[in-house]
Amino acid sequence: MEETTPLQQAENEQLQQQPEAEATETQANAETVEATEPAVQAETPEASKPEEHEAEPVVDYSAMDRESLLACLEELLHEEVQRVKGRAQAVRTRFGELTRAMQQQEQDAFVEAGGNRDDFKAQDDPLADRFYQLYDQYREKRQQFIEQLEEQKKKNLEAKRALIEELRGLVDSGEEQVRASLDRFADIQERWKNIGDVPRDQMNDLWQNYHFHMEQFFAKLQQGRELRALDQKRNLEQKITLCERAEELIVEPSVSKAFKGLQDLRAQWKEIGPVPQEQNEEIWQRFQTAAARIDQRRREYYDQLHAEQESNLLAKQALVEKATELTAEQPQGARRWNEVTTALDELLKVWKTIGPVPREVNEEIWAKFKGIIDKHYSDKKEYFSTVRDQQDSNYQKKVDLCLKAEAIAERDDWKKATEELLQLQKEWREIGSVSRKVSDKVWHRFRSACDRFFERKGAYFADRRSSEGESLAKKQAIIEELKAHEFGDDRNENLNVIKDFQRRWAEAGYVPMAEKDRLQKEFRGLVDGIFERLKISAREAEATAYRERIRSMGGDTRRFVHDERQELTDRIEKLRSDLALWENNLGFLASSKQADLLKQEFDKKMQGARQQIALLQAKLRILVEESKKEEAEK
Repeated sequence: MEETTPLQQAENEQLQQQPEAEATETQANAETVEATEPAVQAETPEASKPEEHEAEPVVDYSAMDRESLLACLEELLHEEVQRVKGRAQAVRTRFGELTRAMQQQEQDAFVEAGGNRDDFKAQDDPLADRFYQLYDQYREKRQQFIEQLEEQKKKNLEAKRALIEELRGLVDSGEEQVRASLDRFADIQERWKNIGDVPRDQMNDLWQNYHFHMEQFFAKLQQGRELRALDQKRNLEQKITLCERAEELIVEPSVSKAFKGLQDLRAQWKEIGPVPQEQNEEIWQRFQTAAARIDQRRREYYDQLHAEQESNLLAKQALVEKATELTAEQPQGARRWNEVTTALDELLKVWKTIGPVPREVNEEIWAKFKGIIDKHYSDKKEYFSTVRDQQDSNYQKKVDLCLKAEAIAERDDWKKATEELLQLQKEWREIGSVSRKVSDKVWHRFRSACDRFFERKGAYFADRRSSEGESLAKKQAIIEELKAHEFGDDRNENLNVIKDFQRRWAEAGYVPMAEKDRLQKEFRGLVDGIFERLKISAREAEATAYRERIRSMGGDTRRFVHDERQELTDRIEKLRSDLALWENNLGFLASSKQADLLKQEFDKKMQGARQQIALLQAKLRILVEESKKEEAEK
């Protein structure tokens, strides 16, 4: 069974209401032809007799389930099709309501289970398939009945035309033959009344033709007053009965049933011949008075119905305006889309509770309301499709950040790793949302990696702070020892002593941050003073200190060596480029006092650059030597 959305259900109900609305409109527009009754009863024919003369029983199906309704429809198929129309429509309406309610429950359960309302598909419904197959059989039978009825009307037309020809023959016969043909005339009248309906477009001409020949027959017939009076008295009794039945219809609760009954009485009235002249006007006025009251009641009923339909139209126009207002601007965010959808669903529910509107605007206003909702659902589907694509892309970006964070979580270069991890957190905040199904999971993964890193970092620095007191005492002792040391004249030995002090200083570890700068400044001042006294160059001292710093690092230094070599090489290339530029610029300076001063300035810069290059090259050699030594020891 095809999936049925709430909007399609409402449209089906709208279509189901239309046949009833058309029937009501046809009744409302039917012209009430008031018969006139001259002496020979030459009335204008009223509407044809109803197709179904017997009243159909009314059955309450509201308490039945779908299986019971299916059984009822199967039973109705075995009855005469002209006697089951109302019950068949009632069964179908109730079955549709139960089916839509069941599908709505399935949809609600699907959404509560985490599904998207737009993705819901109704399950196959064999019971509904069987029911609508049987209902199609009923419609085919009814259509066949209507076609047979129309065919019968055509046959009735030919039969009545044949009776008119027989009546013409009686009129054209001689006087004596006419008098002898009274029985035959009565037989023609009886057969005429027993013949059923004829096509509506032929009814008026046929009836006038028939009555014309009846008048001709009576005009030609010169029978005694007694016979004519007897016939008129019998006609009077029949018309009195029709008046009584018409007066009973005045209090009939059903306006539709009363009008149909009046149409039948009017048809019977036309079949009855003339009444005594002195009572003709009285009996006709009695019948017309009852008919007028029924017609007036019917007009009032349809006036009220029209007023209600106009009121319903105003209500539905208000719903269209509200729906237009809700969809005037495209919603921002999934939550707002769902809020608008809920509001439109509520409007649709209200729409279904409002009765019919005038037929001429029914399709127009429904199409307008349905178009607004259809466009909303179409735009919503496109929006969520785009959102899902963006969420998938965001999910992949966050997974990539998780992988990077998990790699950083195991690193020990705390400062750089912290900066990189904080940058990842910033990037995470800038990435949009992901599907709710995976949001918590991917966030927990990223958060766990961050927590892992900061727990390790916290533990490391906690251990480091516990040893800072010991390191402080060691470095203060080294300073005191350095102050008390007596240096000799052996240059290499002095360098080794200073190198040993620097190594011990580096190995002493971290000290409290508040004491770090003071101790470092004091130690560096002592070392620089010793270099100055011993005439050891700054380049040698810095190279020695650099060597000790590398040796004191410990652990795996491969990454540091790689980065340091690259940095030293880049700095050397930069200094060489500056030297080349300065040397080139000197060639353009002319001999003058001002130019000589500028040349001296350039010479100082170039000398400093050459010394810096020599120091960087020395550091580069030390780096390579220490790296090779470390590899050999492994």
